[in-house]
Amino acid sequence: MTPELARLILAQVCLHACMTGMRMAAPLLALREGYSPAAVGVLLALFALTQVFLALPAGRFADRNGLRRPIVYCVLAAITGAGLAAAFPVFPVLCLSALLTGGATGAAVISLQRHVGRAASGALALRQVFSWLSIGPAVSNFIGPFAAGLLIDHAGDAPGSLTGYRVAFFLLALIPVASWFLVRHTQELPPVEVQEGSAPPKAWDLLREPMFRRLMLVNWFLSSCWDVHTFVVPVLGFERGLSASSIGTILGAFALAATAVRLVMPMLAEHLREWKVLAGAMLMTAMLFGIYPFMPSALAMGACSVLLGFALGTVQPMIMSMLHQLTPEARHGEALGLRLMAINASSVVMPMLFGSAGALIGIGAVFWVTGAVVGLGSRAAWLLRDSLDAKAH
Repeated sequence: MTPELARLILAQVCLHACMTGMRMAAPLLALREGYSPAAVGVLLALFALTQVFLALPAGRFADRNGLRRPIVYCVLAAITGAGLAAAFPVFPVLCLSALLTGGATGAAVISLQRHVGRAASGALALRQVFSWLSIGPAVSNFIGPFAAGLLIDHAGDAPGSLTGYRVAFFLLALIPVASWFLVRHTQELPPVEVQEGSAPPKAWDLLREPMFRRLMLVNWFLSSCWDVHTFVVPVLGFERGLSASSIGTILGAFALAATAVRLVMPMLAEHLREWKVLAGAMLMTAMLFGIYPFMPSALAMGACSVLLGFALGTVQPMIMSMLHQLTPEARHGEALGLRLMAINASSVVMPMLFGSAGALIGIGAVFWVTGAVVGLGSRAAWLLRDSLDAKAH
């Protein structure tokens, strides 16, 4: 890992930690103030909703302006969002904060991924840098909520006091400042030459390419599996009488396994092939989803969770590597925006779908249906081999 890549990963961690801390603290404050679980669900959805609508414009903006200018705007939006929550900790402002911090994080991720992908040369370098970059969100998913939780409990007059929440929001507003200091000396890459007089391409034209469309389908299958696991495990654990700490440990084991496999991937990148990793992850996920509902104890569920974390943790670096190989250099930001838009739209819609399906056919059956769909969809990942073989020749 180069020093510049390390700085960019830290910049991503700082911005993402602001959002993940807000995503944990804002719902807790809303519940403390007496808002219903339905209202809290809407608040959580707003963190992803902005990214659905901003992803494509953010990708195009990154294609035109590089890295530093988008990051400046993202830092300002994140500071404003968390700062408003610190100054006015009421539900409507928390909703605005969710929109601002969620949108800032999504736009920053697109700019960082585009820059890192363009700086890498060759498929091996792409696999390595995206394996390193994917560690950032895993780290910030721990740092943001952990720091916010400590301040909520210990910074006020009593645990969970309004002062504690305000201090937590204020700290979260300061963290993104570090992102700008880490990025401001990064050397911008030369702009991509675009033929003058040509009509500006439309984002949806990318989806006319069969291989790009297939890659987005594989990405959606696997990101939905992540959402299924996050949603279904607490419900399944509750039905079996598991404690909150046991359910939290099962989900935590999944996150740690996903982080661990990403730490190893850069060292194995030379021996990995994107389509093989994706097809293997889909088949392994299908098998684990098939047996998950039969696990009788927290320990057995935790073992399944670890194996699932190993499988799904390999996905993002491979998707990002293939995306940069399959799309024109001048449209990397746009392609990244399309990917992020699809993922966040899924994160908004799928939990509601899972809840309805669980009530209709049982929560265990949600695992089985998803596993069957992903297993059948693994053929799409296998066919991605053709696109890379064609580019190699």
